[in-house]
Amino acid sequence: MQAFVSNWTRPYAVRCPDRPYQMTDFDLLTTVLSALVWRRENGSIRMITDDTGAQYYRSLGLTDLWDGGIFTYLNDIPSAIDPCTFWAAGKLYALAATPAPCVMLDTDFIVWHSLSEHWHRPLAVIHREALNPAIYPAPSAFVLAPSYHFPTNWNWHEPACNTALTYFGNDTLRKTYVGQAMDFMQAARGRDGLIYMVFAEQRLLAMCAQACGVPIHAFSTEQDLFQGNQRDFTHIWGFKQAMQEQPVLHELFCQKCAARIRKDFPIYANICQTIPQLQPYFQQYSDL
Repeated sequence: MQAFVSNWTRPYAVRCPDRPYQMTDFDLLTTVLSALVWRRENGSIRMITDDTGAQYYRSLGLTDLWDGGIFTYLNDIPSAIDPCTFWAAGKLYALAATPAPCVMLDTDFIVWHSLSEHWHRPLAVIHREALNPAIYPAPSAFVLAPSYHFPTNWNWHEPACNTALTYFGNDTLRKTYVGQAMDFMQAARGRDGLIYMVFAEQRLLAMCAQACGVPIHAFSTEQDLFQGNQRDFTHIWGFKQAMQEQPVLHELFCQKCAARIRKDFPIYANICQTIPQLQPYFQQYSDL
């Protein structure tokens, strides 16, 4: 199954205008593991980024990590899309360039086993999310261009879809979703980087699927993922803050990633050893 990951670097450039683009060591390590394990278990994978991202990966010697290639489609994201509010808009524009069937995967998400039994479905997401009003507020919370109107056939009670891992088997739904998301992002006048982004990326998908009559399958549940009751998926999104605040956790996680890369993908361990940020974890390698 063809998968893609994406990296839009403009949000970083806005946050850190005086710094060259760079990823954290734990993000780099999970990016490497995510791509390599996907290739081993599920098929081809490509990176969709912009010129800055492509040059960054080239500078690290990681261009062969994505066997499907590196594409710079995200250069074309309209300037009207605010990169602080819609920091994950790159995913949606990458999806617009990738016909179904396809898998949209975050670089910090690892799929450890084959998902081939699910490829007959029209839509599958990693899990559904309850509509916490602090995160998924009522339509009246959004400040939008006067010309924009929410579709009348959306069901605002539909639980949201977490899109860290999403399979699109229905191309009509894919096109509808990205079209509606782009319309919403360009109409947005508010600047809350939480509620606007998760609406465009996650809640909108659930409502589009329901309006199109497309059933939604969930690969897992929030409870199973966060309580460790499964061994199929690793998503470090919620763990990043803890690693940034606790050096011991940070060090241990990176050491474990390096150990896994060296064990399962020794050729890439040699490549990672040449990346200054990652060298310490491979030089200090021991079975953990």
